Amino acid sequence: MTDTKTHPAAAPSGKAADQQQFLTILSREDAVTRFEAALFPRSNAIVEVPIGEALGLALAADVTAAVDVPPFDRSNVDGFAVRSADLAAAGEGHPVGLALNGEVIACGVEPRKPVRTGTATTIATGGPVPRGADAIVMVEHTQPAGDDAIEVRRAATPGQFVSHAGSDIASGELLLRAGVTVGSREIGMLAACGIASVPVVPKPRVGILSTGDELVQPGQPLVPAGIYDSNGAIIAASVAENGGEPTLLGAFADDEATLEAAMRKALAEFDFLILSGGTSKGAGDVSHRIVERLGKPGIVAHGVALKPGKPLCLAVCDGKPVVILPGFPTSAMFTFHDMIVPVLRRMAGLGPRADGIVAARTPVRIASEAGRTEFVMVSLVEGADGLVAYPTGKGSGAITSFAQADGFLRIEALADHLPAQSEVSVTLLTPQVRVPDLVIIGSHCTGLDRALTPLVRDGFAVRSLTVGSMAGLAAARRGECDLAPIHLLDEKSGAYNAPFLVDGLELVPGWRRMQGIVHRLGDTRFEGIGADEALRNALGDPDCLMVNRNHGAGTRILIDRLLGAARPEGYRNQPRSHNAVAAAVAQGRADWGVTIEPVARAAGLGFIPLTEEHYDFAMVSARRERPAVRAFLEKLQSQETREALLLAGFHPAES
Repeated sequence: MTDTKTHPAAAPSGKAADQQQFLTILSREDAVTRFEAALFPRSNAIVEVPIGEALGLALAADVTAAVDVPPFDRSNVDGFAVRSADLAAAGEGHPVGLALNGEVIACGVEPRKPVRTGTATTIATGGPVPRGADAIVMVEHTQPAGDDAIEVRRAATPGQFVSHAGSDIASGELLLRAGVTVGSREIGMLAACGIASVPVVPKPRVGILSTGDELVQPGQPLVPAGIYDSNGAIIAASVAENGGEPTLLGAFADDEATLEAAMRKALAEFDFLILSGGTSKGAGDVSHRIVERLGKPGIVAHGVALKPGKPLCLAVCDGKPVVILPGFPTSAMFTFHDMIVPVLRRMAGLGPRADGIVAARTPVRIASEAGRTEFVMVSLVEGADGLVAYPTGKGSGAITSFAQADGFLRIEALADHLPAQSEVSVTLLTPQVRVPDLVIIGSHCTGLDRALTPLVRDGFAVRSLTVGSMAGLAAARRGECDLAPIHLLDEKSGAYNAPFLVDGLELVPGWRRMQGIVHRLGDTRFEGIGADEALRNALGDPDCLMVNRNHGAGTRILIDRLLGAARPEGYRNQPRSHNAVAAAVAQGRADWGVTIEPVARAAGLGFIPLTEEHYDFAMVSARRERPAVRAFLEKLQSQETREALLLAGFHPAES
């Protein structure tokens, strides 16, 4: 195997030194092997802690029981301790009388009198069984026979309603094995055996450091070209979920001296150092250069044939792992869960994650990059023949790609795509997946949130996937959703939505919304004029940059009808939502686009009306009677929802 580790001291200065990374891209398997070989074997620390402080920690040694549980034979019911032989002939027609011994055995009361032939002792649930008794008769199966005797009309078997000493846990029995994660049940077992403290592996202390000039901490004002540091928070939470003790150290600019001082300090204080960002090809990415100076053996893998996650950097510095995750959130979190979690859990003494795997079908073709193993985040919905895996499809820079996914599927490195209708295995991100009660797949609209909020508040699990009107209709035809939001105008009839339905689908009226041209206030090419003149001005000015919409969206169909054969600058810029269009114009990355009026107003932009369109729902008729669908239809017509839509700038359709 080729050694890909680079050595800054031997490299020339300047640009050549900045291009040391990615000399050889390792496979995922080779990268994992090198990382683990540099770290293990190693001895984990062991501490003795009270059982109340052991929750979530791994036992460092086997624990054996020093006592029997229960420590004595005890009654499982309220009744009478008896000799079973005395009742061998008892029956409904042949009651057997027994004299009471004159004592009552309750929990915590030690018996004083033995049970002799022909006698019985009153006993409560949990009470110690007295000498001579070998069974308990329930009080319901007896009748008083004077003040000091009972009649029993049912035979008893030896051991009836008796828990014998050690029947739960025997003295000397292995109670819990090393490596077991201590939970509430384990604490109960330890307490039952009188064990007050146990040896555990302490949580590895993990320092988390974000890098990048653009990072702003949550709660602070967002500066121009800045982004909030989401990686630090989500990595810290993931560390805690997998047995580590995280400490957020903040975000540091790409200044090599400052960053090196922070990394050295963190490495001295913590067992594990995780950074995000600063590991790619740019000259400003300095983290990987610093790592090589922090201890031996240094970088063991830098660049992995993995998508997302190619820039991952793995190092071990004087026995401590140092990981530089990619800066993009989905890349960072996927590589963390896939390649870092196993190492972290091993350092914490925990076993591997028990990832669930389910079979599913892909509804669409998924493109891939040959030469790299690709992991695709997917959302699961219930189809006609089982689970359907929809790719989240927002890219490695998207927080929601990871947060909204149920799991991921794998595309092998030699493949350049995964065909539609492929049978795949989906690895779940959580132990179980809850298939949503209501699935909505289709066009995007900010009004949809207002319509779904009452449903979610009532406890329904709702999944809404934005794929465009045409793709939503296709999903509805395949039975992959309950409702498909659409806003499609039929050129021939001039009618919205209804002409596009097929057998098995029915139209549910939603609301009306105004589509229009959006522009920055004060732009004289658009200010104070009508749509036709505004469009002529935009097409007549080569410097007037548009922002389009994605193929298959209802808004894209409207745009193409407006433009005809024209393809102005910016036509290929095709975001997937109304909000993205408004943001592009507001930030000056485009001068005009088409979006809905509520989004334009919220962004403080000018708006020129084009057409009022119908945003309706194509409902799968066979799913009408599902509880969540019925609830949605009711909420859609409710006064609460209608008022919420009106307040947001939409006009509910008349029922």
